[in-house]
Order: sequence, then structure tokens, then C-alpha cells
Amino acid sequence: MKHRERNLFIAACTLPALALFATFTLYPFGKAVVMAFYDWSGLSENPVFTGLKNFRTLWQDDIVWQALKNNIFLLLVVPILTMAISLLFAALLTQKRLTGKSIYRTVFFFPNVLSIVVISVLWSFVYHPTFGILNSLLEMIGLQEWTRAWLGDSSTVLWAIAFPMIWQSVGYYMIIYIAAIEGIPADIYEAASIDGASGVTQFRRLTVPLIWSVMRITIVFFLIGVFNGSFAYIKVMTNAGPNHGSEVLMTYMYSQAFNNGNFGYAMAVGVFLLLITISLALLSEKLTERDSVEY
Repeated sequence: MKHRERNLFIAACTLPALALFATFTLYPFGKAVVMAFYDWSGLSENPVFTGLKNFRTLWQDDIVWQALKNNIFLLLVVPILTMAISLLFAALLTQKRLTGKSIYRTVFFFPNVLSIVVISVLWSFVYHPTFGILNSLLEMIGLQEWTRAWLGDSSTVLWAIAFPMIWQSVGYYMIIYIAAIEGIPADIYEAASIDGASGVTQFRRLTVPLIWSVMRITIVFFLIGVFNGSFAYIKVMTNAGPNHGSEVLMTYMYSQAFNNGNFGYAMAVGVFLLLITISLALLSEKLTERDSVEY
């Protein structure tokens, strides 16, 4: 009887959550995949089945490949720089000799509590070509020739979007890495110090291998975060301009659906994005796989 009551209790707790998940996640996901094979404006009651037409159009759409190229740029720049800076801060803020650690951690983590819209507006002012802080600083130090419309120049717009994404994410991943580093027994570092290992050597030969499993998980977070998070930054800061210079697959999917009323094609772009995300996640898991180091 107790076993049955326990099962009923577990079912009562999990079924509502599963029902909500199925209603608001699984059903929309399945519907989106199905509608990728239809021509649908989003308003008509009778969508027209077109088979693979949307995917053939996608394959021949130059903007899709430009958006994918921009996605790849952000996927290379943002995760690498964010991970490097986060690891550096985590290593520094776990040093025993450092005072005021909590203050530094709070300061570095603070951008993460701000909404993406607020951060996007803030950095848009920083990049403003007339009264922006960046151009003003360049003029003050005599580098007027470097000033430009950072968000209006196709050669700099992706870098200008990448830096706010890095600034916002560093503190979050820093905290994750700090927690992982502080979980390493201190006697391991003491033994390495006795053997004459420098701080850099300890970080490279001990810290990174011992927290590698955590770093692997954050790589997947990076992939998802760049694909999803870049949408809000780009929508607020550039609206995919100039001339699709900052277009990514998420913004293009949105514009096709809500600006052009082409929901079927937008769903095809979404399916394409889903396949890329899954492929990259599996690839990253394979490339970063190594034997676990225990302590």
C-alpha cells in the first residue's frame, strides 16, 4: 500500500509539470516542424502543403547563408573570449592572498542581473557615432581616424554586438568556474607547490583538467546562449542591419514570420537552426571528450 501511495504521490507531482511541458513545449515544437512543409501566412485557416519547397528556397536564399556566417562568427568569438576571461577571473579570485574577493565577484557578476534589453540600450549609447563614449575616448587620445559608426559599419557591427554579449556573460560563467575550482582539495596545490610548480603551471596542469567536466557543460551553454541571446541584442541594437550585416538565423526567422507573414518559411529556417544547434552540441561533446581526472 505504501509503495502504491508513493507512486501516486510521484505521479501527482510530475503529471502537471509534464502536461505543461507537453502543451507549451512539445506541441509547439511539433507544430513548427509540421508547418515547415506548408505555405502559411499565420492568419489563413487553410495552409497549403508545399512539401520541401520551403527548404529548397532556404537552400537558395543568400540571406540565410549570410545569417549562418554571422552565427558562426559569434559562435567562435563569444564563447572563446568569454571562457578565457571567465577562467582568468575565476583563477585570480580563488587566490588565497587576494583580499576583497566578494566585492570583485559582485562587480563582475553584476552585468548578468541586468536584462539584455537594458544592456543593449546601454551599449548602443556607448557606440553612438556622435556622443558615444567610445568615439569620445578615441578623440581624447588623438585617434580621431579610428572613430566610426560602430553599429552602422558592416566591418565592425558583429564585433560591436559580441562585446556586450561577453560583458554580460563573463560573471555568470566566472561563478560556475569559481565553484568548480573551490571544490578541488587544497592539498593538491600544496603538493604541486612543494614540487616547484608555478601558479601558471598549476592552473594549466591541475586546475583545467580537474574542472574540465564543468567546462564541457558550459560549452553547450555557450552554444545555446549565442543562438538565443544574440537575437535580443541584434534586434535592439541594429535590427539586423546594416544591409543584413548583423543578421542571424533567429532574426531572419522572426522577420520572415512577423514582418513578411511567411510563417511556413520561417518554420523551415527554425528547423534548419535546430538541426545546426543539435549538430554543434553533439560535435562539441565529441571534440571535448577526454578521460575524467579524479581527485
